[in-house]
Amino acid sequence: MILLKHFRHYYIKYGWSFLLGILLLIGLDYFQLEIPRIFNQVITGVEEGTVTQVGDILNLIYYLIGIVIFMTVGRYLWRVLLFGNGRKVETDIRLHMFEHAAKLSQNFYSNQKIGGLMSYFINDLNSVKELYGFGLLMLVDGLFLGAMVLIRMFSLNLVMTLYAGIPILLMGVLVYFLNRKMQAKFKLRQESFEQMSDFTQESFTGIQVIKAYVREAKEAITFDRKSKKLYDTTMTHVKYSIVVNIIIDVMITLVILSVIVYGSILIAQNELKSGDLTEYISYFFTLLWPVFALSWFMMVNGQAQASAKRIYGFLETKPDVVDKPGVLEEVKLDGHIKVENLNFNYPDSDEYVLKDMNFEIKAGEMVGILGKTGSGKSTLVELLLHVYQPKPNMISYSGHDMTDISIKALRDHIGYVPQDNFLYSDTIRNNIGFSFKDQIDEDWLHEVSKLSDIYENVMSFKEQYDTILGERGTTVSGGQKQRISIARALAKDPTILILDDSVSAVDTKTEEAIISNLRKIRKGRTTLMIAHRISTVKNLDKIILIEEGRIIGLGTHKELLKTNPTYQEMVKLQTLEALVEEGEQHA
Repeated sequence: MILLKHFRHYYIKYGWSFLLGILLLIGLDYFQLEIPRIFNQVITGVEEGTVTQVGDILNLIYYLIGIVIFMTVGRYLWRVLLFGNGRKVETDIRLHMFEHAAKLSQNFYSNQKIGGLMSYFINDLNSVKELYGFGLLMLVDGLFLGAMVLIRMFSLNLVMTLYAGIPILLMGVLVYFLNRKMQAKFKLRQESFEQMSDFTQESFTGIQVIKAYVREAKEAITFDRKSKKLYDTTMTHVKYSIVVNIIIDVMITLVILSVIVYGSILIAQNELKSGDLTEYISYFFTLLWPVFALSWFMMVNGQAQASAKRIYGFLETKPDVVDKPGVLEEVKLDGHIKVENLNFNYPDSDEYVLKDMNFEIKAGEMVGILGKTGSGKSTLVELLLHVYQPKPNMISYSGHDMTDISIKALRDHIGYVPQDNFLYSDTIRNNIGFSFKDQIDEDWLHEVSKLSDIYENVMSFKEQYDTILGERGTTVSGGQKQRISIARALAKDPTILILDDSVSAVDTKTEEAIISNLRKIRKGRTTLMIAHRISTVKNLDKIILIEEGRIIGLGTHKELLKTNPTYQEMVKLQTLEALVEEGEQHA
């Protein structure tokens, strides 16, 4: 059984159900063994002449009917209790895993693949569930039914049972050693499945790239290779299982033949009755299930132990970013942000990506953060969101050091539109109202849609706000995804709004409309717009210019245009690009 942390407490949580199911199972095992004894009494009675008519065995018939009724009801109940507990444990562990996954830091997901994580929730969890349900059945039946059968077999003929027990004992030893090998084979199979899942998930996500580069054949060959690896590891595992079962079948068949021959000799010598041999053979056939059950349990247990260790490793992973003791759970932020001497490097690197940053954003300001790709803009945003852990006294909100504010309290004040504009495969209504526990107010839904300039697009859809988006929002254009994402952030009505390159997929006219709407609705609230286009930030209250992780300019558009050579060059280049595009459109 699984006794690792995160698993063992379920035996206590569902202890009464487990106990009642086990007691029912043991009771059924006992009455199941009464049936061969009843047949023995009937056969012996006929042989000895004590049973000559149905009336002589009427009480035995009533007893047999009672046993059948009890076994029918009991088998239903223990299945509900034991198998039902297996499902309950599976549900509880899955919820625990999901809650833990939600707490893990960004750095964890940067080093993991989705397919690998999904294998924890599907394959590994299914193996664990099998042990809590079917595995417990096999263990209890194997031990108790096996013990009760052996006791009755010994009572009928001690010598014959000893001869039959020797090969069974050898069989158990052999299965034990084979099972240890099977655990390693099952682990390799799970790893192969994880690799194939990773590849499949990435292929489906990037199907447009695959088609654009005409790489279908190459991807199919790679998939075939990974699929064959999974097939090979699975077949290796299956072959070991088959070997175990064949050995058991052969040994049991030989033992049965030996019992029949030896029992027949005893009957011929008047040392055993026909009824006793019939009862004994029935017990031996009944003993097959406990033997198989214990061997199967060892296999199921081996698989479950390997899966449990993988899940245990996942659940023991600690988040990099956590609240320190005594943080502020209730805090009112006004949107003031101050960054002092900020230096930052990612956990897996010694190279600083942000260096000596100093700036202040007053409450209610609209500020642009401008820079080329890879300059550190998104990293700065992730730090402001406390996705990564900065050192104390480097970032403060409304006079409070960021590390003194609970992560939840901080993020409750922030609305965020990420670069990838992730949307759920759900209705547009639910995507925009994502921050609401209940349904978003209809008037507010329309208002934020108009402010983000997506209202008319939504109204043109047949189902309007009840339109179901494809996975990751694939059924709408890039610009529509951005505007729905902006509407989702605006719906939260946050104190601080951060838009990370969130208008790059819309045309200049739409961009101007969105920024104008933001200025109207966001009066007195802080707004940060990360961008690489001058047009996005030129009319904002302040622009922070970043290059290679350093601030090289700070001021308004006019101030930077006068004093900052890098900004001047960016303006010239982007103005030229705009003129070229305009010329191509008129050509």
